[in-house]
Amino acid sequence: MDVKIAPSWKEKLYNEFEKPYFQSLTEFVRDEYREHKVFPPPSLIFNAFAHCAFDEVKVVILGQDPYHNPGQANGLAFSVADGVTPPPSLQNIYKEISDELGIPVPSSGNLERWADQGVLLLNATLTVRAHKPGSHQKKGWEEFTDAVIKLLSDEKKELVFMLWGAYAQKKGSVIDETKHLVLKSAHPSPFAANRGFFGNNHFKKANEYLQQHGKEPIAW
Repeated sequence: MDVKIAPSWKEKLYNEFEKPYFQSLTEFVRDEYREHKVFPPPSLIFNAFAHCAFDEVKVVILGQDPYHNPGQANGLAFSVADGVTPPPSLQNIYKEISDELGIPVPSSGNLERWADQGVLLLNATLTVRAHKPGSHQKKGWEEFTDAVIKLLSDEKKELVFMLWGAYAQKKGSVIDETKHLVLKSAHPSPFAANRGFFGNNHFKKANEYLQQHGKEPIAW
C-alpha cells in the first residue's frame, strides 16, 4: 500500500508496513473497497497522519471506528467533513469545550484544524464498511494503531493522551504515564457523557500541561 502519510511517520513506521500482518491487512482493505462501499474515501484513510507529523504531535485522542454513514468519515477520529452536521459525540465534545473554555461551539465538525496544531485523532480501526460498525475490526488495524501508540509513548515525552471510555483506556494501557499526561473519563457518546465526560476538564488540563512544558496550547 502506498501510504499517504507525513514523511516523519513513513520513516518511523516503515518496519510496521513491511510486516506480514500489514500486508494481509492491505489485501483485505483493497478487496473491501473493490467489492463494497467503505469509509473513509481511500485517499483519507491515513488523513490523521497526513495532517499531524510525528514530530508535531502534542495531544492524542483515541477513537474506535470511523463513522459508517455516507459523507461523514474524513480519516480523523470524531471528525466529519465540512458541511456535515456534527454527530452526537462530537456535539458533546464541543459542549464540554465551550463549558470549560467559554468559547462558542463551532458550526463545522471538521477537526483538521486540531490535527494541524498537533492533535493526532487516531481511530483504532481506520476503515469500515458502510452501515456496518465494527466490520473491519480484528483484521490488523488494531495491531497497527497499537504500534503507533507505543511508538509515541516510547519515543516522545510530555504528550497528552485523552482516553474516553473503556475501549480507549484499555488500548492506552501501553502508555508510560511517568512521562506523559494520561486523561481518562467516560466516552462523549449520548449513552455515557453524563457519567463523567461532562465536567472532565480535559481540554483545559491539556493546555495547562502543554504550557507548563513550553509548548503552544491548542486552539480548541
